[in-house]
Amino acid sequence: MKKKLVISTGAGMSAESGISTFRDSGGLWEQYPVMEVASADGFARNPALVHKFYNERRKDLLKAEPNAGHLGLVKLEELFDTYVITQNVDDLHERAGSSNVLHLHGELMKVRAIDDETKVYQLRPEAIETTPDTVIDGHRVRPHIVFFQEAVPNIEPAIELVQEADIFVVIGTSLNVYPAAGLLHYVRKGVPVYYIDPNPANVPAGVTVLKTGASEGVARLAELIAPLA
Repeated sequence: MKKKLVISTGAGMSAESGISTFRDSGGLWEQYPVMEVASADGFARNPALVHKFYNERRKDLLKAEPNAGHLGLVKLEELFDTYVITQNVDDLHERAGSSNVLHLHGELMKVRAIDDETKVYQLRPEAIETTPDTVIDGHRVRPHIVFFQEAVPNIEPAIELVQEADIFVVIGTSLNVYPAAGLLHYVRKGVPVYYIDPNPANVPAGVTVLKTGASEGVARLAELIAPLA
């Protein structure tokens, strides 16, 4: 039986694919104030702006390709029972071929009904633009994104995965965004933990830190954990 490898990824995972984030730009995301385009209050105030913003993000995503880091994680499925927990809303893990991906903060290429959050719709690449007037199956829709000021529905399943991990890896995150940053605290005692980031945050003693980007870091990770399989 394969050991369970659980990987938590953040914005740095997709940086080499050209996906921009707001965390490096002083509260602006593509020149928009973050709370105007990524909060529940912002959506209530100006839904048209929020729809426009995510339409633009989808266009950017369609131009992006999975990088060597994404592909390297897929390769690890040959050795381990591999699960990816991602803060990213892009679909690059899926497009690379990862089998088990849990999105904490929603998915850019999906929208959901405003009046029934269980109704989630996949957008087609040729029809990615939405507005406050967009209706699917009789429902007005919103981006399938966990806005600031909203709960993170998938945090409990994520915690369960981390508690079951035989190896835990964190890639490309500042460890400042909660509740995702708190996943590290659910790793069982004695389980090997690896942290890949070019600008790593302070982490507990015993964590193996690889101070590099995702692609190089995943290649080095594979060398380190292959003997543990």
